[in-house]
Amino acid sequence: MAALELSLYSLKTTTPPTTSSFALSKSLSLLSPFLRPSSLSLSLSPPLLRSLSLRTSNPSIPRCVSGLSAEEFNDGDEEEELEELEDGEGVEDSDGESIAMIEVDQLEEEAREAVREFSSSLSQQLRIEDGKFEGKEIGSKQKRQKSATKNIPDHLLPKVAIVGRPNVGKSALFNRLVGGNRAIVVDEPGVTRDRLYGRSFWGPYEFMVIDTGGVLTVSKSQANVMEELAISTTIGMDGIPLASREAAIARMPSMIERQATAAVEESSVIIFLVDGQAGLTAADEEIADWLRKNYSDKFIVLAVNKCESPRKGILQATEFWSLGLSPLAISALSGTGTGELLDLVCSGLKKIEDQEDFAEEEEDYVPAISIVGRPNVGKSSILNALVGEDRTIVSPVSGTTRDAIDTEFTGPDGQKFGLIDTAGIRRRAAVASSGSLTEALSVNRAFRAIRRSDVVALVIEAMACITEQDFKIAERIEKEGKGCLIVVNKWDTIPNKNQQTAMYYEQDVREKLRILDWAPIVYSTAIAGHSVEKIIVAASEVEKERSRRLSTATLNQVVQEAAAFKSPPRTRGGRRGRVYYCTQAAIRPPTFVFFVNDAKLFPETYRRFMEKQLRSDAGFSGTPIRLLWRSRRKMEKNDGKSGTRTQANLVPRSRKLASAT
Repeated sequence: MAALELSLYSLKTTTPPTTSSFALSKSLSLLSPFLRPSSLSLSLSPPLLRSLSLRTSNPSIPRCVSGLSAEEFNDGDEEEELEELEDGEGVEDSDGESIAMIEVDQLEEEAREAVREFSSSLSQQLRIEDGKFEGKEIGSKQKRQKSATKNIPDHLLPKVAIVGRPNVGKSALFNRLVGGNRAIVVDEPGVTRDRLYGRSFWGPYEFMVIDTGGVLTVSKSQANVMEELAISTTIGMDGIPLASREAAIARMPSMIERQATAAVEESSVIIFLVDGQAGLTAADEEIADWLRKNYSDKFIVLAVNKCESPRKGILQATEFWSLGLSPLAISALSGTGTGELLDLVCSGLKKIEDQEDFAEEEEDYVPAISIVGRPNVGKSSILNALVGEDRTIVSPVSGTTRDAIDTEFTGPDGQKFGLIDTAGIRRRAAVASSGSLTEALSVNRAFRAIRRSDVVALVIEAMACITEQDFKIAERIEKEGKGCLIVVNKWDTIPNKNQQTAMYYEQDVREKLRILDWAPIVYSTAIAGHSVEKIIVAASEVEKERSRRLSTATLNQVVQEAAAFKSPPRTRGGRRGRVYYCTQAAIRPPTFVFFVNDAKLFPETYRRFMEKQLRSDAGFSGTPIRLLWRSRRKMEKNDGKSGTRTQANLVPRSRKLASAT
C-alpha cells in the first residue's frame, strides 16, 4: 500500500497547513511544539530529518512523533551526523531514506516506567537509611482486612481510651489493637505523653483507640515524678534558666494527666490497664477510685496485662478483684486474651446507624501537613494554635513530644488537612551519644511522618541561626519529594524590626538553605497566635502546585525555548546532547522525563539550568521537581513490525542512585 509522507519543516516556515491535513497537524502540534507539519507532500525530507509514515488505508492512524528537525536541534556538525549514522540510529527503508517511527503512547508508558523505577530505588535507599531503629521496636505490622465502614470520618467513630499508671503496657496494647507500630514502645516509664489516636475494628464494629500517658498521683514527690517520667533537665536545655526548668518539670505531670483526662472524657469505653507481674499498687487503687467517682456512667474494662501464661494469668488477675471490677488477663505482647477484651469493648459500643450513607460517599483526598524541626522551635505551639486547643503538651523541656501526633483540621475555606506534630530532630551523632533509645525512635517517627505527609512545614527559630541540622532536614524533605514551606517562628523576639527586616532575613535563609530556594517563607508567633493562619494558606497553595500537571505542548514549548536560549555543551569529541521529547509522567512531586540522544551528554549544570527554566516559566512554587533523563529509544523495522532496542539511563537532577543510572 502506498504511503503518504508528512515532511517536517523548520521553525522559520510560516506556511499554514492545508485543509486536508489540518486535523493531523493540530494533533501533532499538541503532542510537541517541535513538530509543526506544514503540508502533505510527496517529497522526502533530508535523511537526518525523521519523517512520519501515514497509511491512508488504515482508518485509525496511530499517534507518532518523529525526531527533531535539523534547524531546531542540529548544530550543523556533519561529523556528529556521520557518527550517529555509524551508530545505527537511522534505519533505511526500501527507498534508502532514514525513518524512525516513535510511538507517543509507547514513550509515555516508558516515562511512567522510568518514574516507577526511580521511586522504587529511592524508597529502598531511604528504608535502608532509617532501618537501623526499626528492628528494636516491639511488635510487628499486622495484615488487616478491609473494613466495611472505612469511609466513616474519624470524629464520628466511637472512642476507646486506654488509661493506667506508667509502664503497664498501654502503648503496646494500642499497637496491638490498631495493627502496627504507631506508638513508641520502650521498657521505661513516661514514654507516652500526648494523646495518640488510631482506627481499629472488631467484627462489624469500628472505633478509635486513644493511647494516653501514665496517670500519676498527687502524692508523688518531684524527684519521684522526674524518675518515673524520665525527664531530662540537661539535654537541650542549656539556654533555659534553672527556675524555668524546675517550673516546667513541676507542670509536666499535670499536663500529662490533663491529656489523659481529655481522652477519658471523649471516650465511651475505658480500658483500665494494670500490670499483672507487678501486682496491685496504691496508684492502681487511686486511679480506680478516680474513674469510679468521676466516670461511673462510662463502660470500664479492667485488663490485667503481662499475663503471657493463661494458667498463671488467672492467678495474677485474682488480686485485682479488690478494685470492684471484673479483671481480664491479657498479654499485649503475645496477643493472649485480646479477643475476649475486644468482645467486652464492643459490647459497650453503639453501632453507627446509616453506614450505607458513608459507604456511598467517595473519600476525598485530605493532604497531610507535618510540622518538623529542631527541638524547642515551637512545633507543638503551632499545632495548638491551629486547632485552637491544647492538643499537645507545650513545655521548654527538651523532647516533650515523642510520638508523631495526628490531628484533623478544617481550614477557613472548608478544606480538610491532617496535621502531624513530630519530635524535635537532633543530629544523629548527638542522639547516638545520648544513648536514649526513646529519642532515637522519636527521630525515626519524625522521618516517617515526613514520608507519609504531602507538605512539610520546616520550623526554625527566628533568633537562632540556621544550623547544619536544619540543612540536613531540608535535604531529607527534598529527597522525599515533599512540598515544603519554611516557618520562621517566634518572630516577635526579633528586636527593632522594620520594613526591610523580613527582606534581609529571607536573603539569609535563602543563602543557607539553597536546597529549598523554591519554598515560601511564613513569619509567625505561635504562642500568641499571630499569622498562624498564613501557614495553612501557604500549605494549601503548595499542595495545589505539587498536584499540578503541565500539558505536553506547554512543556515541550518551555523546553524548546530553554534549549534555544542555551544549548547543551559539546564534549571534547564534538558530540552535543539533544532533547527529542519531554513529558510529565507523575505528580506529587511533579516528575518530568526527558528523552535525549545520550543522558551522559547533559552535565549537572545544564540540568539545573533546565529546572530553573521550568520553574521560571511554569511555576511549581513550594514543591521539588524531578527531572529524569532517559537515553533515546532506537527504533528498528523488522518484517513490517517495529522492534525496539533500548538504551536507558535514569539520572535524577540531584541524586545519583546506583539503580537509576
